[in-house]
Amino acid sequence: MPSTSPSKERREEGDEAAVRARILDAAFTAFMKSGFAAASTLEIATNARVSKRELYALVGNKHEMLIACISARARRLQVPADVPVPHDRETLAKVLASFGAQLMREITDPTVIAVFRLAIAEAVHAPEVAQALDSVGRETSRAALRQIMAGAQGSGLLNGHPAELADQFGGLLWGNLMVSLLLGVANRPNSREVAERARDATAAFLQLHPVPSKAATPLPPPAIDGRH
Repeated sequence: MPSTSPSKERREEGDEAAVRARILDAAFTAFMKSGFAAASTLEIATNARVSKRELYALVGNKHEMLIACISARARRLQVPADVPVPHDRETLAKVLASFGAQLMREITDPTVIAVFRLAIAEAVHAPEVAQALDSVGRETSRAALRQIMAGAQGSGLLNGHPAELADQFGGLLWGNLMVSLLLGVANRPNSREVAERARDATAAFLQLHPVPSKAATPLPPPAIDGRH
C-alpha cells in the first residue's frame, strides 16, 4: 500500500490549519455578535464554510472553540525563552519594564478587551467564558510574572512570595486602566504611553522592594579555655 508523501502530508496539515483558523475567526465573530450562549455551531460552521462534522473534528464544541480563541492570544503573554534570569537590579528593571510593556500591548488590544466584556456580559448565562478567560488567559500572564519574580528571588534581588510580588507589580502597572477600558471611558494607550507606564510601575515596584540586606554573619561561639 503506497504511503502518503511528506510533501502531501505538509500540504494537508497546512490546509487543516487554515480551516481551523477560519473556524476560530468565525467563532470569535459569532461570540461577539450574538453572545456565547446564543451563538450556534451551525452559524459558526456556515460562516467558516465548513460542515458541522468538520467543525467538531478540527476544533470541538463551543467551549473548546472559546478556549482555543483565548489560548491563541494567551501564548503571546508568556515570558520569551531568551529573557535572561536577572542577576542584578539593572537587569531586573529591564526585564520588568519590557515584559510589563508587552502585557499592556497585548491585553489592551481591542479584541482582548472584547473578550473581557463578553465574559462580563455572559457571567450569568455562560460562566464558562469567565472561567476560561481566567484559567487560560489571565493565568498565563500571572505565571509569567511569577517566573520573573522567582528568578529575581533566587538571585537574592527580592524578598517575598513570587505570587504576591507578581500581583503587586500587576497592580502598579494597571491601576484603574483596565476598568476604564472596559467602560469605554479611556483610549488604548499608545506605544509611548505603554513604555512610560511600564517604566513607572517598575521604578515604583523596585522602590518598594529595595535590595534585601544580607543576614548578619553569626558570631563564633565563645572559646572555652578550661578554667573554672
